Amino acid sequence: MPKHTHSPTLTKHRKIALAGVATLGAAAVAFSAVPSSAETITSGAPATAAQAVYGAAQIKDVTGKVTDRLAIQNVKVEAIAAKKKASAHQLHVAHLKKVHAAHVKHVAAVKKAAAKRAAQQTASRSALRPQIQQVAAKTYANNLDGWIRHALDIMNAKGIPGSYSGLHRNIMRESSGNPNAINNWDINAINGIPSKGLLQVIPPTFATYHVSGTSWNIYDPVANITAAANYAAHRYGSIDNVNSAY
Repeated sequence: MPKHTHSPTLTKHRKIALAGVATLGAAAVAFSAVPSSAETITSGAPATAAQAVYGAAQIKDVTGKVTDRLAIQNVKVEAIAAKKKASAHQLHVAHLKKVHAAHVKHVAAVKKAAAKRAAQQTASRSALRPQIQQVAAKTYANNLDGWIRHALDIMNAKGIPGSYSGLHRNIMRESSGNPNAINNWDINAINGIPSKGLLQVIPPTFATYHVSGTSWNIYDPVANITAAANYAAHRYGSIDNVNSAY
């Protein structure tokens, strides 16, 4: 039993073309088999050699035309495919350009924001610099007046009440303005904790009401004044309210 072989799959255009070739070939054979008006062929008689050659030429001509049409059709298909490919490439390039433009815009926005922050920080530092320089440049005389004024600035910053006159009055009564003054005869001295400094503060009171940022030396004028003023504020409301030993 003969085996059937499968031919490669034909495209729609090629199927139509082959069908056309078959039809035209059959027509050419039929036409060559029919005698012309000038000739009479006896029924059943074989065709002459001239008639056979003429029929073959017609088939060849038809085959050539179909082949040409197929070639033209293939060119058109390839042209359409190339056009689609070019269009897809253009869309891809346009998309890449759009993404790049968005990236450039984002980078520019980030740089602009960073520059704005830097400018604001610079402006803030510039605004603060004169104040810092002013505080750093402020100095106090190394005498009773300077010590009181320095102590008042610290007290104002810490919210401790008191005035220049109140501090000066109590200092003169307690130590006559001597920062190294010490009381070795009162009850505190007897108990081993003598009063010391401008405002005659005993060590436990100095340690309890010491103001941060000042020296821990009880004989330091500013530290002694601020600690005593802090104690007086808690017990009497203000150093200004103190008019005797406290």
